[in-house]
Amino acid sequence: MTATPPPTVWPAFRAADAPALIRWLVDVLGFEETLVVRDGDLVAHAELAWPPGGGVMLGSVREDGGWPVRPGTTGAYLVTDDVAAVWDRVVAAGAAVTRPLADVPYGGEEFSVRDPEGNAWSVGDYRGHPRG
Repeated sequence: MTATPPPTVWPAFRAADAPALIRWLVDVLGFEETLVVRDGDLVAHAELAWPPGGGVMLGSVREDGGWPVRPGTTGAYLVTDDVAAVWDRVVAAGAAVTRPLADVPYGGEEFSVRDPEGNAWSVGDYRGHPRG
């Protein structure tokens, strides 16, 4: 069996409360925690896998600079075969829905939500236009 290669594009962002955001992304959206490197109360680096493929990286905002991305300024689209299951978790968690679950004109269904840091997430079953 051949191992699945890691994703080659990683949406990445900073968080004011990275441990809480990691819990929200795992418990509400359904990411899987694959690596969390702590530096005291801060998260130096975290990787969360999206079960159908791909993932995100994040870390705590640090006083010493580092990667200059402000919390709450990232957006990402998550593809899943079970949009309704993710929608149900989002609704049950009382998340900040910015666009309710609906069919979209380019195919499939999706919704949008903001995480506790303010980042925008769209979740749907559209896998993008075929290449070629």
